[in-house]
Amino acid sequence: MISVDIPGRGLYELKNLVLDMNGTIAVDGIISDEVLDRIKLLSEKLNVYLITADTHGRLESQKEKIAAKIERVSPPGEVFQKADFIDSLGALSCIAIGNGSNDVEMLKKARLAIAVIDTEGCAADALQAADIVVNNSKDALDLLLNTNRIVATLRR
Repeated sequence: MISVDIPGRGLYELKNLVLDMNGTIAVDGIISDEVLDRIKLLSEKLNVYLITADTHGRLESQKEKIAAKIERVSPPGEVFQKADFIDSLGALSCIAIGNGSNDVEMLKKARLAIAVIDTEGCAADALQAADIVVNNSKDALDLLLNTNRIVATLRR
């Protein structure tokens, strides 16, 4: 678990990390070693889930490398499948990281929502649903490894 006490917002007790794959932690379906290393470190503190529709068809080649449980979604209704998954874990204990329009409801439900811009960009509605916006997935994961950054960004 990661606990973060944010002035003006309260205590966040986070147990679950839900990561969108394509466009968020993967570029063209490939997850970098730097991202995989950070996820491994976070898996020692959090339950880590990779949620994906496998847009690029590369999940099979990546899933053995990642320290996460895999949750597959499929069209139509990916946006609601992702949101329902957050609900099933207990939204108040979840961190969600995403970049696409199909991540919006997941981001809205999670206690802490992080939008990633990176190579594929970030949908405007995902940007608006996030608590924090970062340049890339390494930055997003580093926030969780150094929670003072979250406090500095979200304090009121």
